[in-house]
Amino acid sequence: MFRTLSLASQLALGSFAAQAQQPLPIPRNLAATYAAGTRAENGLPGPNYWQNTADYTIKVNFNPATRLLKGTVDIAYQNNSPDSLRQLVFKLYPNIYQKGAPRDTRFAAADLTDGVQIEQLTINGQATDESVRRIDATNMTVSVPKAIGPKQTARVTVAYSYTLNKGSHQRTGEVEPGADFVAYFFPRIAVYDDIDGWNRIPYTGSAELYNDFCNFKADITVPKDFVVWATGTLSNAQQVLQKKYAQRLQDAEKKDDVITIISAAEAKRKNITTNNAQNTWHFEAQDVVDFVFATSDHYAWQASSLVVDPATKRRTRVDAAYNPKHKDFEEVVHFARRTVEAMSYTFPKWPFPYSHETVFDGLDQMEYPMMVNDNPTKTREDAITLTDHEIFHTMFPFYMGINETKYGWMDEGWATIGEWIISPLIDPKLVDEYGVMPYARFAHTEQDMPIVTLTTQQTGTPFYLNSYPKPGLGYLYVKDMLGDELFTKALHTYIRNWHGKHPMPYDFFNSMNAGAGQNMNWFWQRWFFDLGYPDLAIQTVTKQATGYQVTVAAKGTKPVPVDLTVTFTDGTTTKLHRSVAAWQSGNTSVTLDISTTKTAKRMVLGSTYVPDSFPKDNVWEGR
Repeated sequence: MFRTLSLASQLALGSFAAQAQQPLPIPRNLAATYAAGTRAENGLPGPNYWQNTADYTIKVNFNPATRLLKGTVDIAYQNNSPDSLRQLVFKLYPNIYQKGAPRDTRFAAADLTDGVQIEQLTINGQATDESVRRIDATNMTVSVPKAIGPKQTARVTVAYSYTLNKGSHQRTGEVEPGADFVAYFFPRIAVYDDIDGWNRIPYTGSAELYNDFCNFKADITVPKDFVVWATGTLSNAQQVLQKKYAQRLQDAEKKDDVITIISAAEAKRKNITTNNAQNTWHFEAQDVVDFVFATSDHYAWQASSLVVDPATKRRTRVDAAYNPKHKDFEEVVHFARRTVEAMSYTFPKWPFPYSHETVFDGLDQMEYPMMVNDNPTKTREDAITLTDHEIFHTMFPFYMGINETKYGWMDEGWATIGEWIISPLIDPKLVDEYGVMPYARFAHTEQDMPIVTLTTQQTGTPFYLNSYPKPGLGYLYVKDMLGDELFTKALHTYIRNWHGKHPMPYDFFNSMNAGAGQNMNWFWQRWFFDLGYPDLAIQTVTKQATGYQVTVAAKGTKPVPVDLTVTFTDGTTTKLHRSVAAWQSGNTSVTLDISTTKTAKRMVLGSTYVPDSFPKDNVWEGR
């Protein structure tokens, strides 16, 4: 039997504390956004909120044999800020492979290059030269001939080339001969926002990215026999695929069944694409923060689709593109389909926002809008958790536009709780406790920092703890405290407020408070801002005429749920649960009453998602 206090009873424990809630500490540069009216303390974008955008037209030719990528990108950049921009900052992400560039991991010397070659760059029709271009690894600053005023659009054209890495795979590169995952492959204008101005944080490999919501039209030219998968919708399938494969793709977009678009035997025989020396694949995507593509001349391709929005009957297609020798990928299309379904109907219970989701057999574990670059796995369980984790990123950061260069916990933490919740839906036998034990081990050591610490100030273990398990547990505890219905309402408030925008941490905290209709700053403060460690203990067990009274002490300062499993001498068990609201008033102990006529043999404190740094005092043995 599973017992729990009602939400009203839980919150009543801390009613006095709730009346005296203090505002969360906020850095003065973030507080300045309230004064400027770009953001509001109620969680909504302020009346003066703005963000820039652009339309990208990309035309590239990629040769898998030489790995040379060459092309042009035309950008119509809309300055929606109140500022006149006298320079443009570009991101040249491939320059992480440039000789001498700073990076978080070591690359083989053979993979180091001269970086992105800018052959021509014009702004509003006026050519620029190296005298006004300053390239500093992954950042390029360009002085503009004439300031780009508020509400003005700048027309930028860049002709460029670079060689894709063969090894040292860092989210992009050759996977194997005849297969490549090509990410971050075009010069783009960096984010200019109301907090930092230009985002000049260099890309060094571990911390992820921050880009504006833009529209993309991309022409990707590759040799015959190479199939291309990419962000966005393929609009010319009939011109690049042989008729029967184009028809299968069309069928997959309308049917629930898994359809083999390219079988292993067909992939081996090739003859998939039209008989041109080269084919140009055209994709379009609207309102997304990035665009990537992948290509192979020998991959199998499975696809299916499902209704993600019952109101409109809109469907999402899911794909698995993989080397047939990787047998673990044969089920990936099913895992992907189940993940998209769970995201749409269970958690976060929001219709999957994009037309397709492609899982590509690569050499990484990395997400992109509508694309996933996943390595083969040794076990089915690993394939499930990897697939659902990376697909869950569709909502955070992509649908929400999160600045991952500063706030990794605002996206990885959500993918972690998504993985915990969805993995058992795919396989009920699977218990996914990713990151829980490492957090218990390192909590309140030198390796542990507050979650809100900037990603730029962390590496290694602190970055891992603060990006994955700690925020994931924090979100899970709020879900438990509020209950599914109210938590979903609060989360949807945040999503509605900040979809397609750039939320900062306080936009999240304030939106959740507003959506829940209550001030949860006591929890945000203790879990996301304060130091401390989780440590509960069974303090006393008292036999009474009506059963047992158990006092649970909080020896640590991190609030965690109370889960007690009681085993009786007859072999039966009962479980008691209290959410983190049990600690809202600042109390250091909680009393649990067990009504029973049976004799207790053993009591154990804790559960899968309740870390405990000192668990030896979590067991009581009856006499």
